[in-house]
Amino acid sequence: MRVGSTHGELAENQEILASCDPVAAPASSVEIDGTGSSASSEIAAERMAAVEGIVRRTAICSGHLRVQVFSASSAATATIFDQPLRLDGATDNAKLKRVPQIVEETMAEIRAAYEPAVAALPGGGSDITAQYRLAAEWARQLDGDAHLHLYIFTDGFQNVGGVKLGKKALSEQEATSLAEKTSVPELAGASVAVAGLGRVAGSPPSSEVVEGLVSLYDALCAKTGAENCLSVTEYAGVNR
Repeated sequence: MRVGSTHGELAENQEILASCDPVAAPASSVEIDGTGSSASSEIAAERMAAVEGIVRRTAICSGHLRVQVFSASSAATATIFDQPLRLDGATDNAKLKRVPQIVEETMAEIRAAYEPAVAALPGGGSDITAQYRLAAEWARQLDGDAHLHLYIFTDGFQNVGGVKLGKKALSEQEATSLAEKTSVPELAGASVAVAGLGRVAGSPPSSEVVEGLVSLYDALCAKTGAENCLSVTEYAGVNR
């Protein structure tokens, strides 16, 4: 097992530590769409790489991490990891040297649970907007003044509940109107990232369809009152 870190990694981890909020530790809620439209080994690998970055940042900032997979409803959600991530050590550098081991052990647990959890999910659709409410409820249950960081990894094509998206391109006005009609919780002070929009296992949607998805999830995030919003096609960098 790898327990040390290189000089470059240590320097990067020191930068992350310097950026941590000294008042509110991160409550990192990772929601992964387990429906068939994004079921490919390439997409799964990209998502796991993004999750690894979130694990790293959460551990360095002494936060709490929850990882779930979901499908057709809030009830069709499986938790595969839910623990605080703490680094023991007398100094910052001593703590940071433990980061690789914590990340490796956490990712091993997440990877081992991921595929069985996805396989056990009921079919029937993808309820993405329900994850906002579940994350808000979870963050409120945590002790202290945790800062919610919500990460939703999905292709964006919700097809159940009040939001039913086909492959038709939404204009910015249509996306805003749909968001206004959609129920989402108040997430004041939170950070929300929706990544993988338009990334599907089969033929990719048109750029116009993807732009419509980005507009919709930007509008949904704005409606929550979140402090930071990010809606993107790529998974890289969502933990920044």
